[in-house]
Parts: sequence; C-alpha cells; structure tokens
Amino acid sequence: MGMRGMNVVGTAVATRPIRRILLHAQYDQFTSDYDIALLELSTPVFFNEMIQPVCVPAPSHTFTAGTSCFVTGWGINHNGHKLNMSPAPGELSTLLQEAPVKIINHNICNKLYDDAVTPRMLCAGNLQGGVDACQGDSGGPLVCLEKGRRWFLAGIVSWGEGCARQNRPGVYTQVIKFSEWIQQQTKGQV
Repeated sequence: MGMRGMNVVGTAVATRPIRRILLHAQYDQFTSDYDIALLELSTPVFFNEMIQPVCVPAPSHTFTAGTSCFVTGWGINHNGHKLNMSPAPGELSTLLQEAPVKIINHNICNKLYDDAVTPRMLCAGNLQGGVDACQGDSGGPLVCLEKGRRWFLAGIVSWGEGCARQNRPGVYTQVIKFSEWIQQQTKGQV
C-alpha cells in the first residue's frame, strides 16, 4: 500500500491491522485451486498520489494471451527474478520489486504443467525464462494496464515450478473467476 522499502518509514506508508481473513471455502492446499483470500482492514486506507486502488475486473473481462502486465513483490531473487534493485540470489528483498510478464495461453501452460492448471488459474511470464515471481511473492498482484489508463488485477501469485525457468511460467489465481465472490464477500464495497 504505497510502501516501497520495508525498512523505510515515510509519509507514503500506510499500515493497518487486519480485522479478519476470509479464505475461499473451496481452497485446495494440494492443487492450489481456489487460492484466494480477502483481508479486511481494521480502518480505511485513504488514497493519495502514492496509494491507489486497483480495479477488480468483471467476470466478463478478458486478459488475452500476450497481454503485457506486471507482477510485484518482496520475494527472493532467483534465476533473474525481477528487475529493480535486486538483492543477492536467495535473499528476501527490502524493496518492492516489479517484473514485466505476459499472459500465456491457458492450453499451452496446462500442457507444460501436465494438466495441473485449473480453469481458475492463469499463467504469466516468459516461456524462455528469466523473469518471474518467486518464493515470498505469493499473494502478490499481477496487474495489467487497460484502455483508459486503469490498472486491473488480473491475477494473484499462486505457484510455479522453481523461479524463472524455461517453459515453467508463474501460475496465478485468475481474478475474473472470483469477481462475483469478491463482490458477495465485500457487499459490493470494492
């Protein structure tokens, strides 16, 4: 929420205690299907030039293969993981990092992962490898800039095989499959 450095406290930092965590009732820890949760904060976050919301896409929204997006997180640097001010390989970052990735065709990704990619998942990355989310990034956002200069939450970092490996793209929870669930749980306040 506007924080770029975990060890840096400034005017752009907004911290809030979590009131409750709502896990999806169908979450499967073995397949990572339905890998989504909502966090209810104890007090509101006020938006400014550094803290902005992301749009939850409608169920009819599409993120087509080849769409350029960004994944962000504080996870480890491994095999070329992320771009900005990377820590030593295998270390957690104290700076928020971002990586440009592209949406990958669902059928292609499912073949690469022997049919482990469910209809509620999407893949993003680079089939040649080199850029990816990694351990410590789970739960982080995959966002895409759409027409009208609005950012949409396409995915949530879920799983993968290693980090930034060739033919092993990152697998994300596909947010459009949960848009109605999010609306129901938040009573339309999103």
